[in-house]
Amino acid sequence: MRTEPTPTRRLDRVFARLDREPERPSHIDVPRMSRHRIVLFSATLAFYLAIVWLVVITSWLVRLDWQVMFFRPYQQWSGIHWFVDYYVVLGQRGPTAVMVAAWLGWRSWRQHTLRPLLTLGASLLLLNITVGAAKIGMGRLGPHYATTIGSNEMGLGGDIFPSGHTANAVVTWGILAYLASTPRARRWLSALSAVTSLGVGLATVYLGTHWLSDVVLGWAAGLLILLALPWFEPLIARSEVRVFELRDRWRARRRGRATLPAPVPVPVSLTARTATADEVQVSCDASGTTRSPRSTLHLAPGAHGIRSERAPFSPAGSRRPPHADRLPRGATTSAARPVTGG
Repeated sequence: MRTEPTPTRRLDRVFARLDREPERPSHIDVPRMSRHRIVLFSATLAFYLAIVWLVVITSWLVRLDWQVMFFRPYQQWSGIHWFVDYYVVLGQRGPTAVMVAAWLGWRSWRQHTLRPLLTLGASLLLLNITVGAAKIGMGRLGPHYATTIGSNEMGLGGDIFPSGHTANAVVTWGILAYLASTPRARRWLSALSAVTSLGVGLATVYLGTHWLSDVVLGWAAGLLILLALPWFEPLIARSEVRVFELRDRWRARRRGRATLPAPVPVPVSLTARTATADEVQVSCDASGTTRSPRSTLHLAPGAHGIRSERAPFSPAGSRRPPHADRLPRGATTSAARPVTGG
């Protein structure tokens, strides 16, 4: 008989997924550079080069860019301008990297692995190198700074080809699908990242900050990075092992310092000073006997005892200093002093 799960059991299952696993999972699914992925990478690279060539020769794609620019979408649909201003933030490097790094950091803590964070770092590094080099190398100006109608605006010192917002959205949100632990989660996250990056690219076209061809090339650039990540998995694995080795070595050093016994203090030896001939002569004249020089002293470590622990000492005789007018106890006044007649 099948029983329906109660709300309490569902909550327990949700909180169990949030707890840290007792140890690292024995098997973590790491994407491999399969033949299917190589074919997709080759096709995307060919598409990337074709877009660049069509823009360089000022083909129909450049004419389409100018037509979209003259259409001015931000004026045609001005009512959604406020929404697009907020939505385009999903393609900015800083906010998206912080959000995704927070999620992947929790994944790393839960599964005792640094692979999610290292994969994110590797993908962002590849994005900065490839997209940044293409931007600087082609130097295309954006729609707001165009100089000649119908030209491709290449080699004029710009930095908008390909679109960095679009490529960043593809990589940052696509890395969540790349690191998904189940096929079902990978499919859902792939669809979500595709829709998000598509919206970010169209938002830049709407605002007039990018040509349409910039956005198309940005999609291709981000997809190339995601498809090439399996080639860097061995390097990521070696980096993770190296980081854990440094961590274990640092912990062992700290434990060694904590358990190191304190050094035992060694008694200090004091050598007696040899008396000179004059000092020996003075001592003989005063006491009539010659004293031998003092022997070597040793100071034992530790604190001195308190007065209550010391042996009692009672000096003989009275502690009062002698006085000419004072009489010893028991003596009478008459015997001490003469009586004078008067």
